Amino acid sequence: MQHAVSKVDSGLGPLQAKLQPTAMKVSIIGGGGRVGSDAAYALQLGKVVNHIALMDVNAELAQGEALDLRHGASLTANQTFSGGDYGVCENSDSVVITAGLRRKPDESRLDLINRNLALFNGILDELKKVKLNDGATVLVVSNPVDILTHVTVKRGLLPEAQVMGLGTVLDTARFRSLIADHFKVGALDVKALILGEHGDTMVPIWSSATINGVSIQSIPGWNDSSAETLFDATRKSGATVIAQKGGAGRAVGISIKEVVEGIALDDGRLLPVSAAQNGKLGIKDISLSLPTVVGRKGVVSIFEPKVSDAEREGLLKSAQALKDMYAQIGSPVTA
Repeated sequence: MQHAVSKVDSGLGPLQAKLQPTAMKVSIIGGGGRVGSDAAYALQLGKVVNHIALMDVNAELAQGEALDLRHGASLTANQTFSGGDYGVCENSDSVVITAGLRRKPDESRLDLINRNLALFNGILDELKKVKLNDGATVLVVSNPVDILTHVTVKRGLLPEAQVMGLGTVLDTARFRSLIADHFKVGALDVKALILGEHGDTMVPIWSSATINGVSIQSIPGWNDSSAETLFDATRKSGATVIAQKGGAGRAVGISIKEVVEGIALDDGRLLPVSAAQNGKLGIKDISLSLPTVVGRKGVVSIFEPKVSDAEREGLLKSAQALKDMYAQIGSPVTA
């Protein structure tokens, strides 16, 4: 699905082609918080979706965020903004769940599960009461994202393919940016993936990493030591941002935008989102990140990447760590 193009006289010069946003309503649960509001702002600047709704337990805060965004609409795109309680999520095409308790500086994402699960199940209970459009998707951002994505899948709120988690999209973005800084190249030229868990057992896929098509292992300055330093910095990035500014927001918002716009445009975008796995690389019965084509109705297909033996072993360990944690929370009640 592509943007519609029309010609509009801005009054400031010749007629110019203007991109009209795609007809898609995106609702952000937790839209009054740092991550939710940053995601909404990124989506506004992206100019792709035409309706952004912000839901928050503090409905007035959500309304204020929506109003603030609306004030900038004349300088961005023809978009609608709304804010309030769960009612604003009615007739959504995509729901992004960002609400959750904030991770402590020294806390792993998996340690969040006991504190966040009750809150998250309450959100799913409320979403059951909301009428979503046919083919609607849910994108889970709340941490620990892989566990909560799998909880959402098992609750049966939507068909399995219509549920995704942000997964390692953010980790991959951080990874690429750190690689670019290290080698002093443009970040957009770096193609490298983090797969597996969004957390302690994430796996860097060095075997397929390139800089503008050139294998990263052939770039001067690459060696096992630099690779470990870059991956360690990536793995610690979230905790570093939390310690320095209290919580991540900007890069998370842009990462959410990347996934939502891939859904909206249905353009075959391949992203490391978290999704229910059914056998790729021998992984099944858990949700984690592998290269996934996303589209208007969610997961289109999951690719089985060619990886080294060590990377495969790491991904299997990542899957098992998530399975072990998921087993400790019991089976969620089916909706």
